[in-house]
Amino acid sequence: MYRLTDALLFPSPEQASDEGIVAVGGDLKPERVMLAYRKGIFPWFESDDFLLWWSPDPRMVLFPDKVKISKSMRAVLRKKQFEVTFNKAFDDVVEACAKVKRFGQNGTWITPGLMEVYSTLHTQGDAHSVEVWEEGILVGGLYGIDLGTVFCGESMFSKANNASKVALISLAKELKKNKYELIDCQVPTQHLASMGAESIPRSEFLTYLT
Repeated sequence: MYRLTDALLFPSPEQASDEGIVAVGGDLKPERVMLAYRKGIFPWFESDDFLLWWSPDPRMVLFPDKVKISKSMRAVLRKKQFEVTFNKAFDDVVEACAKVKRFGQNGTWITPGLMEVYSTLHTQGDAHSVEVWEEGILVGGLYGIDLGTVFCGESMFSKANNASKVALISLAKELKKNKYELIDCQVPTQHLASMGAESIPRSEFLTYLT
């Protein structure tokens, strides 16, 4: 397995293990994290003391014009019970994503080190958030890394029914309007598949980054 040094580089994602691990080690400096995303690699681990960098094959993506909006969700959107904003409460969204309990998971992969670097990247204009509010309270949202024509979704949360779906639909509409090609969803989940996400070969995903 490739072990990173202080040098600012990554091996090719095509050298990843069967599980999708490209490398271990390195650091969470903003420039390294952005280089990783641009190469189709993302950080995913449980401790800042043992960094893992991934590029799975296949890759789950969502094309903005293929987001699925069910009849029930269309009714929710028409009711306008939620207010949607962009980049209004980035750090709050990341913190909420880190704290939300998820089925089958005891902890979170959003470590203090990742929270710090994502906050820095947001300040630099490289990371963005979508917030969903209900009566002035933050009840859902998502955040990710902006690569110009590809948005790398990192995590989402929901404290009210349908709030995370509203966030994803709102993101997809905004990206479609600005001619983005796809949303990187990283690894397959049933929830994302229900929203229209699909798996494509890693090699095909990498072509969108170049």
